[in-house]
Amino acid sequence: MDRRGTSTRHTILKNGLVIDPSNGIEEVKDIVIEDDRILEVCDKAAVEKGDCVIDCAGLEIWPGLIDMHLHVSDLFEIHTNTAYGAAEDGVTTALSPGAGNTFMAPALLGAEMDRGLPLNVGVFLGAANVLGTRLKEEELVELFRGTLGQEEKERKLSHNSIVNHTAQYTVGIKEHMGHFLLPDEKILQLYTLTDKAHLLFTSHTQDIDHTMHLFDMAKGRHLHLGHANAAGCGRHGEAVWAMKQVIGLCRQEEVSGEFVTTMLREGGGCREGLKMTEPARQMALEALAEHIVTIAVSDGQNQSTMKGFGDTRDNIPCLLELAEHKVLSKMDAVALMTCNPAKLLARRTRNEEWRSRYGHLGIGAYANITVVDPKRKYAVYVLTNGKLVSFEKRYLRLGGRAGYWVSKFQTKKSMGIGELPMYDII
Repeated sequence: MDRRGTSTRHTILKNGLVIDPSNGIEEVKDIVIEDDRILEVCDKAAVEKGDCVIDCAGLEIWPGLIDMHLHVSDLFEIHTNTAYGAAEDGVTTALSPGAGNTFMAPALLGAEMDRGLPLNVGVFLGAANVLGTRLKEEELVELFRGTLGQEEKERKLSHNSIVNHTAQYTVGIKEHMGHFLLPDEKILQLYTLTDKAHLLFTSHTQDIDHTMHLFDMAKGRHLHLGHANAAGCGRHGEAVWAMKQVIGLCRQEEVSGEFVTTMLREGGGCREGLKMTEPARQMALEALAEHIVTIAVSDGQNQSTMKGFGDTRDNIPCLLELAEHKVLSKMDAVALMTCNPAKLLARRTRNEEWRSRYGHLGIGAYANITVVDPKRKYAVYVLTNGKLVSFEKRYLRLGGRAGYWVSKFQTKKSMGIGELPMYDII
């Protein structure tokens, strides 16, 4: 592409092994970034005066990691350090699945995003909180479709105008047997709601009996099994039996699942969290090899207040080890946290931007890029929407306002909350 005559300054990643599963590329290429988008992918990009050149020789250039189960600034969190740690570990898009997330979550995390986060963020809302307002089922559907009137929101949702303005911006609803046990009529209501409003219904998969009950109630509607390999830890039923049931469910067309990276690695998990038994872990690896489960997640960071079963620091090592141990090809391993979650989110939310702008390195995609050292197994450079946010696992302050808001609607570069005045100055 001839860029001569333009005054725009470009960022160019040169000489890296591009691994882009969505576009079938696994070869040394240069990538040219203009503003927040990928402008060009070519064999040798011309460098012009003012361009920022990053030499990626000996490194691998992946699409930025999408971690669709990462507890970042959940309502239980007391700081936002998780977002910065996750960015250092190569995550460029994170979905926060806290079961305690209320309708305030898009407002609170949206304000953090406005003020500056190094990654794209979105949320799941907690099922009990979604069902805890005066809104009726059809009104909830209208809310999540973005068509509910302001007067109805003020009468039945909240007296907080910011909450009413942002409540619809979610990707899905989280059911969590560890925080609340909903009666069957409420579970059925959630299925109707997520199906009609095109949201992802995700469940806390640990107690396999509970999960089987949710599947039975789905009656052909979609169910996403969060951190599904937690069932293989033996806390709720014998580990191998439980893992076999989970894999059987994931074979169903209407069911999708995700595995925690930490649990997939040798050792089976964290000493302070849950650990899979080795036979159950081998079953999980076989499910990956057979493409029964096609998504990997971290479930959080160990230093966080609201931590999960894993850690973002295990994401890149896990993906590389899956390829090293011949469980998956390198392309298929990288796809677990790039194009695969993007495709699932596009399918469930019916927002094709997930497929066109996220999870790949094609022209026009947002420049979310993770540059990996395959020998040391970590992210050397991380770019979110074209901004360098981390170098050698060190967060860079200049990338603070890099992240955008993601949801079932189009990407929002600002939620319009972080700059609101909290009081009048007289």
